[in-house]
Amino acid sequence: MRKLPAMTATQISATSHLTDLVAGVRTAVERHPDWDEAARLVADELRRHLPGPEVLTAAQRRGSPDGYRGHTVHVEPDGSFSIVALVWRPGQLTRIHDHVTWCVFGVIQGVEHEELFDADLNLVGHSENHAGDVSGFAPPGDIHRVHNTGEETAISIHVYGTDVTRIGSSARRYYD
Repeated sequence: MRKLPAMTATQISATSHLTDLVAGVRTAVERHPDWDEAARLVADELRRHLPGPEVLTAAQRRGSPDGYRGHTVHVEPDGSFSIVALVWRPGQLTRIHDHVTWCVFGVIQGVEHEELFDADLNLVGHSENHAGDVSGFAPPGDIHRVHNTGEETAISIHVYGTDVTRIGSSARRYYD
């Protein structure tokens, strides 16, 4: 197991597309729930306020031929959460990894295939997440890999229970 390198991220300012989402996540996090409950509460907010692809510029929505890209769209001033848009061209994928905190994600364009693993790296499940689908999880039990198996660029919004710009990544480890 190795620690993930820092995510390549572009900081952009929160727009009106995120105002209601940020307010809802802030309210959920201010309740100081445990990680499982935080993931459930934030998933409810993301379902209610899932933005569209226009949360990113046209250039950001194109992605990169070098690998999936993260664009930080909001960091809460107290560091309690951050929101990152991930852009995946067809065929791009993550390595198997886990996380430093809870995470909630919603697909806003395309399809993302997710594979779930147990602590021994046995495949224990998978899902196809389409535009509008929202899911979340909290460690432990959050080992997964994400792959754009579709024909178009996929974009997802991820809400993490930490300031990812401060720590460099939401991922805790890579698994071989």
